[in-house]
Amino acid sequence: MQRQGSIGGSAANRIRVTGGVLLATHLALVAWLMLRPLDVPWVMPPNLRPLAGIRADLALGWPGAARPLGEGLGLLAPLGVLLPAAHGRLTVSPLVSLLRTAAAGALISLGIALLQTGVPGRVVDVDSLLLNTAGVVLAHLAVVPAGRSWLRRRAEREPVAAAGPAVGIAEELSQGRTPTIPRVGIAP
Repeated sequence: MQRQGSIGGSAANRIRVTGGVLLATHLALVAWLMLRPLDVPWVMPPNLRPLAGIRADLALGWPGAARPLGEGLGLLAPLGVLLPAAHGRLTVSPLVSLLRTAAAGALISLGIALLQTGVPGRVVDVDSLLLNTAGVVLAHLAVVPAGRSWLRRRAEREPVAAAGPAVGIAEELSQGRTPTIPRVGIAP
């Protein structure tokens, strides 16, 4: 059964499957990177004040702040593209798609932060949650609307290809519904 507003045929399945595989691969890589124990002599206290760590990074100057801010923005940024690709819908409200993707990115980031509390050498940082979610939103805004409009234009230009394969003369044509045999009751 095809979803309403989704791409037709095998192209939809290819996009969904590819998006799902890439999404699972990316999440496995993120889990491996973020849930490994760190061998450190001491650990910073948890940062529970929003924007405090970002301000501290910016106080170092742009060269010193570029790396930690870029890492925070880039860690989950591919989710901004992979989550809508795994969903596979073309005709969806851009705002709803953005909100759904941002919420999923924030929840995944929160899950990683909560799992990090049990890993030696890792501490909770609310700024990483904010940066990860901002990265997901920026990637979504940069790629998904343009990609969906391109796919919609492509689907409009190629209506024959989206309808299915052409039936050749040698192939059997459909002859209508399969006849049904009426049920006969058993005599008493």
